[in-house]
Amino acid sequence: MTEREHFEDWRALLKSVVNTAQEKQRIADVLGISLQALTRWLNGEVRPRPQSLRPLLDALPEYRAVLLSLLKVEYGNAFDDSVAADEALEEIPSSFYERVLHAYGELPSPMRGWSMCDLILQQALRQLDPRRVGMEITVVRCMYHTEKRKVRSLRETMGRGTPPWSNTLERPPVLLGAEALVGYIVTSGRAAAIQNAEEGQSLYPARWMEGERSAAGHPITRGAAIAGCLHVSCSRPNYFTSGRLALIRGYAELMAIAFEPQEFYRPEDIEIHVMPSYDRQRQAFATFRQRVSRILIQATRERVQMDIVRAEQLAWQQIEDELLAAEFLEH
Repeated sequence: MTEREHFEDWRALLKSVVNTAQEKQRIADVLGISLQALTRWLNGEVRPRPQSLRPLLDALPEYRAVLLSLLKVEYGNAFDDSVAADEALEEIPSSFYERVLHAYGELPSPMRGWSMCDLILQQALRQLDPRRVGMEITVVRCMYHTEKRKVRSLRETMGRGTPPWSNTLERPPVLLGAEALVGYIVTSGRAAAIQNAEEGQSLYPARWMEGERSAAGHPITRGAAIAGCLHVSCSRPNYFTSGRLALIRGYAELMAIAFEPQEFYRPEDIEIHVMPSYDRQRQAFATFRQRVSRILIQATRERVQMDIVRAEQLAWQQIEDELLAAEFLEH
């Protein structure tokens, strides 16, 4: 018996999936209808138009193949273009490349990097999560220690998301390391994806956030050098199809234009360590602003030229030193 034959039709499949009030509400939200309307659809009282059902293919990626097959049984050729739509998903619009190049040429140097990152993040989020199933895309940068002359940890510098995540990156600062998927991606220089957080086993390390069910990322590189990675979290398991992974690769490659040459580091300069828990880090970062103020005051006393960006970088390095020293003592 094939997987499709387990279900009489697409309604039977959907009934088996929406077996909780929360999931039923999510599907109704994705379809843009009320719970009452969804119930009528499931009971066969109303026959929805094909275009009204297309969002289900993205909302239920783990059932996509069998759902598409069942929908074709009832609606015939109306869903034949879904395959073509998947192929188109793998392409970044050529018009967006033109927009990025135009912005790169027009933006003044001090704000170019941040503005380019934000422009690319917004477009990537729109294309990777058009149905707003729940996604966050973040730029993770290498933390280069000017005294140690090594990259020992990584930090999220900006992000964009759809619920349950916020539109912009608002959580407390944290340093990421070898315990996280981004640590593997930067150390290896290779893309990676974990399709289901609940399976409990993976080839890659992971430190999951609340609500995160799958994750993927791709390094941001220029030649053999690396600046960080583009990391994508999704609230649904098995979301990262080959088409979506190709898109992540494309946006990571495009993101390299937002980084300055000195922000890329050689593989031999990267030695990512395991970082302590979020709770331990939260205590250290609670003093971040005080540290920055002390650094600026000390620079003024010593008549050393120091701006806020450099002071913050030194504060990050202080905290990294302390966290790694504490982690070493515990082990």
